[in-house]
Amino acid sequence: MRADRLINIMILLQNRGKMTAKELANELEVSDRTILRDMDALSTAGIPIVSDRGTAGGWRLLDNFRSKLSGLNIDDMKSLFLFPSGKLLEDLGLNSQALDTRQKLLAAIPGSYRDEAQAMWERIYIDSSTWRQSKEKMHALETVQQAVWENKKLKIHYEQADGEQKERLLEPLGLVAKGNRWYLVASRDGELRNYRVSRIHTAKVENEVFRRPLNFNLAAYWEQSKVEFIQNLPKYDVQVEIHPAIIKRINFTGKFVQMIKTEIPNGDKWIPATLRFNDKQEAIEFILGFSNKIKVISPKDLPNKVVSLAMSVIDFYSNE
Repeated sequence: MRADRLINIMILLQNRGKMTAKELANELEVSDRTILRDMDALSTAGIPIVSDRGTAGGWRLLDNFRSKLSGLNIDDMKSLFLFPSGKLLEDLGLNSQALDTRQKLLAAIPGSYRDEAQAMWERIYIDSSTWRQSKEKMHALETVQQAVWENKKLKIHYEQADGEQKERLLEPLGLVAKGNRWYLVASRDGELRNYRVSRIHTAKVENEVFRRPLNFNLAAYWEQSKVEFIQNLPKYDVQVEIHPAIIKRINFTGKFVQMIKTEIPNGDKWIPATLRFNDKQEAIEFILGFSNKIKVISPKDLPNKVVSLAMSVIDFYSNE
């Protein structure tokens, strides 16, 4: 609705100071032309909104103008009670006494919202940990966090995927919690990169302050980074027929394989499907693990590879 959008524009300008029409359009998912019409409507309504021209220009509210509009609706109020995992707050060194915090918040919101917010609190709990406690140690998280807060360069010794350690000088831009793991988003030599914090063996905050990239948005960058990561993962597709007795087990083991396509069961009740692995060796080992319950259709050379691995297992235990 247009009224909601006009309120959102005022809130954005109030919080960020100045934004271009394109930035507002991207934030609110409308066209630049729509934003310009909205600015005319706000001006006509008596809102002191002005446009600064030039390379550093944009729309802003006149100095000292503050709207009392919060823009919060009932869904917004309820979402405030969905606290992140207490473990993540603890990692950051924040007081994880969510009960006390939510009690204070509950007392501060309008009475008309209180019952629904209380209901959300009592019915939804977010736990981002795994079933088995992670063995990852994050010796450097506190130092990394300090560099992020202070906008100072960070020197780290980082363990790569192959186990080799490298020294890196970074400009730390933000921390991201993915599941129960922490990642550092940083700029190195002008290129944005992601570093798993548990692989940082040592970290030292440098005295040099750096300038953050203009218009950098941590959440937007991370979402795009995830898309690119998934697109660049190696893919090895296998056409198979699956015995119905194990179809649920394959769906459950999504960590090792992705079932990207299934078809109508054939005359023997076996289910044609396409499985996706990271590489051929992973496919061979997975298929062998299900014995005679997965039949490989293609690639044509794969059954021989599975047989070869099975024979090597037999020879290994026969010679024990």
